[in-house]
Amino acid sequence: MIPNVFHFVFGLREQTAPFHLMYYLCIKSCIEVNHPDVVYFHFYHEPWGEWWDRIKPEIQLRRIEPNRFVTEYAYQDTTINPYRYAHLADFARLQILLEEGGIYADIDTLFLNAIPKDWFSRQFILGEERPPTGATESLCNAWIGASPGSDFCRLWIDGMREAFDGSWSNHSTLLPCRIAHKHPELLSVEPEISFYALDHSPEGIDDLFLRYVNLPSASYSLHMWNHLWYERNRRDFSCFHAGLLTVDYVRHATSTYAHHARVHLPGDALGNRLDYQSQHLELMLLRSARAARSWLRS
Repeated sequence: MIPNVFHFVFGLREQTAPFHLMYYLCIKSCIEVNHPDVVYFHFYHEPWGEWWDRIKPEIQLRRIEPNRFVTEYAYQDTTINPYRYAHLADFARLQILLEEGGIYADIDTLFLNAIPKDWFSRQFILGEERPPTGATESLCNAWIGASPGSDFCRLWIDGMREAFDGSWSNHSTLLPCRIAHKHPELLSVEPEISFYALDHSPEGIDDLFLRYVNLPSASYSLHMWNHLWYERNRRDFSCFHAGLLTVDYVRHATSTYAHHARVHLPGDALGNRLDYQSQHLELMLLRSARAARSWLRS
């Protein structure tokens, strides 16, 4: 009932930076771990750069138009405007899955183990995540499995506009919880360890990129929560940032992410241990400065 095809949605804002290594490793790990029949890459603005050129021949491209409701939505909090692309993706993924079925994953995902074959006979699959502040449960939309025309997917889409308030979670992770309580027969819910074994707390992000932790054997993928740490100047969740996630880091770091990602690096991406050590020193200095500021505030 769920076809063995994977969908990624990207490029719903102008691409001012090259396609990141992390995104390449997401798609490459998807292909090498799950062996899908096809990987569809849905975009509005096409990516560019070395890592895009490397992965592009292995996927099928589909250009999509942004959802008009989200495009025209007037946020009461204007600081949310830079994240409009994420809301556009929330709507796009469900429409794609309703029409075609398959498995959707955010592009800040790393695939670890092939999903069980019996999952493909299900109607709809979501995974539990650590709930946002003020909520008691949450079903994350960063990994979704769906059969074409799924009743759960249709109910979710039908409720999206009414639930949409410009927040991160109400329409995307809390609404499916409410639908699941009313119609539990329409979906299968996987535990947090399946897709979100390392959560979106500062400790969880450090466990991804700064430390090594053993993962349960039933962890099928990891979500990176990259909106919380990607920008160099954002330090409230982690001192790690996208500029530190390099070939040198993936090849030589001992973190959870690097340990599982390096197998998917191209053979000619050797990295340099000395360059990694220099990056690591930069990170340690950032962490020390952050700890000092925290101590002074306390």
